[in-house]
Amino acid sequence: MTSGPDLDALGLGLPDHGGRELGAVLPAALAAVGAGHVVRRRRADQDRLRLGIPRARHVVVVLIDGLGHYNLEERRGHAPFLRSAEQGVISAGYPSTTAASLALFGTGQPPGRTGLTGYTARNPRTGKLANLVSWDGADDALEWQREPSLLEQADASGFTVTTLGKARFAGSGLTQAVLRGGQFVGAERLADRIDVASAAAARPGVSYCYWGEIDAAGHRHGWQSDAWVHALEDADRELQRLARSLPAGAIMVVTADHGMIDVPGAPRWDVAEDAALREDVEIIAGEPRALHVHLVPGADVGAAVARWRERLDGHAAVWTRDEAVALGLFGDVAPHVLERIGNLVVAMAGRSVVVDSRTQSEQSRSLIGMHGSLTPQELQVPLLVVAQ
Repeated sequence: MTSGPDLDALGLGLPDHGGRELGAVLPAALAAVGAGHVVRRRRADQDRLRLGIPRARHVVVVLIDGLGHYNLEERRGHAPFLRSAEQGVISAGYPSTTAASLALFGTGQPPGRTGLTGYTARNPRTGKLANLVSWDGADDALEWQREPSLLEQADASGFTVTTLGKARFAGSGLTQAVLRGGQFVGAERLADRIDVASAAAARPGVSYCYWGEIDAAGHRHGWQSDAWVHALEDADRELQRLARSLPAGAIMVVTADHGMIDVPGAPRWDVAEDAALREDVEIIAGEPRALHVHLVPGADVGAAVARWRERLDGHAAVWTRDEAVALGLFGDVAPHVLERIGNLVVAMAGRSVVVDSRTQSEQSRSLIGMHGSLTPQELQVPLLVVAQ
């Protein structure tokens, strides 16, 4: 078997598990309002100090889907408020994708413990793909994801917890798996969520607000598009309004789940049409920037990793499952999660993608903006703190 990939040469990095990372944000916010004791397997007060979040009566945590640090840097002129409030940069986990990141955020634990290992994952019970955003094909939410929800823990301990999002997310599998707990308030427009968050901030506790329009614009039009800029401007304006409305003793923390890159014109491979990549492959999970390659039973893993490394040389980091786990790519890995990790794990470099037209729709393969891998553009997200 060949040696492992050179991440520096590929322009890739690793998540900052246990450090300045997305999984520290909610523990830090809970510690700020005196609820740090509900957090397990993390030292919430150390997270609070590490992220520079002051103590407060109420913390509003806003997660903007798809707003990477480098994306924001490139469009700072369109976000004067966010530009003025930026506190620094933190790391998402791997894969840098919404389901995995929301689980990291909501539990403080990495994908190796939450089992949300990608946009899709192979369900070991059925052998088929489970979509971990829509929850199609996944098992019961509390069985699939066994780590405690931090919002639920805080709510059970008597702290006021408010979650703001689209009404259809209230009972979704993903919400139940990683963000259950407290009062869910459905509000379709960002302006409406800001109004609710402003009112909630008058009471001691924690509020969580999710906004997905920037990510949606990036997927459809690319993060360099006018549509993406307009979505950024909308978010900047409403978050400034929230900051101005915060009562004394309340703070706002803004972060994101991942960044994004535009992939048109980049190198692309289709497993369905590439004999070297298709050989001995049972199913591909994950997404085009971050793949789990599940091999047929009895396949030679060493030969498969050698084929993938040769075929994608210079365009991807390819590990065996054992190598990825030993590297800490998914953080600490619980035994029941192991089978959801591919026999091979592939993180794409540059703007390259690997698709599989046998299982992925034309719509998903043709997205302009994508994410999931370990480039700084995908992995690094902003942290903003506004205190009153």
